[in-house]
Amino acid sequence: MKAIRIGIMGFGQVGRQIYKLTLEDERFDVAAISDIGKPEILCHLLNKTMGSGGSVMLKNNYLVSDRMQTRLMPADHPTDIPWDVFDVDVVVDATGRFRTADELEPHIANGARRVVTSALPEGNIDRVVLYGVNQDQAKSSDRIVSAGSASTTATVLALKTISDAYEIEHVSMTSVHAYTSDQSLQDYAGADYRRSRSGAENIIPNDTPALHWVQQVLPMMQGRMTAYALNVPVQTGSMLDITFALATSNLNLDSIKNLFVQAADENPELIGVTNDPIVSSDVKGIPYSLLVDLDGCMLAGNSFVKVLAWHDTQGHARRILDVVATYAQLDENQYKEAS
Repeated sequence: MKAIRIGIMGFGQVGRQIYKLTLEDERFDVAAISDIGKPEILCHLLNKTMGSGGSVMLKNNYLVSDRMQTRLMPADHPTDIPWDVFDVDVVVDATGRFRTADELEPHIANGARRVVTSALPEGNIDRVVLYGVNQDQAKSSDRIVSAGSASTTATVLALKTISDAYEIEHVSMTSVHAYTSDQSLQDYAGADYRRSRSGAENIIPNDTPALHWVQQVLPMMQGRMTAYALNVPVQTGSMLDITFALATSNLNLDSIKNLFVQAADENPELIGVTNDPIVSSDVKGIPYSLLVDLDGCMLAGNSFVKVLAWHDTQGHARRILDVVATYAQLDENQYKEAS
């Protein structure tokens, strides 16, 4: 299969992580990147976050690496980007700003065959694909797709692991999330009272869209789940605190832990487990979508179990590329069948 030509809109943390991952994966070729930042600063930020693994040069508004030349373009809206000029197969919209079908459709109108957004959508789009859970439902005809979010994928993987062995009566999930780029460092009047407070100084309670989309992806959880989010003043590393009410009165903690150990053995790219007494900064850059803290698993009575698990944006960036590759394979299979 020829390299998948990707366009990226938004070169923030997730956009840079996606680009860095493609440098090591010959399945992908990043043809163009759109961001309102100055090219020199975008390149500078990229190299500062790459560590000692290599560097990328800026030449005439192109990011140049050992295996790719990527055009940088200034644009503020999907309508502004001529993806057809770069023969882009798929656009990854990593801005987090454009979440509706109407906002994302201009990527298609301007030449992309498909758009995959890094955020959960608002309203109906063709499909939400959480890789590792429901990628088998993807269809080549899908044009506007969401790869979910890091916390949504992590939550669904945890629920699926437990539900394969136990009947779940109810789940209460709290997403303890690192602050995000749309939060202010200082108190600043925004659309929401709590999110107007400093993200660097406060624990900020939030609703989470994960509640809706987890129940969409796992219909058996409809009406059986509550969820909330706490944005906390750390830059990286997020945690899930999930309490399961199970339809049994004879729970064994080791059996619960072994479910996750087995899941990690079967899906080593998606799920990890640890017995180390880790903290949030220890999970920076982990490749998993879900890292289960086995020491943080505990029973509460005979029917309740609490699970602590970690995730980071690096794992989400990997899953976005997994979604991109899934659709590329579907497209190739359809082409072979047609020919």
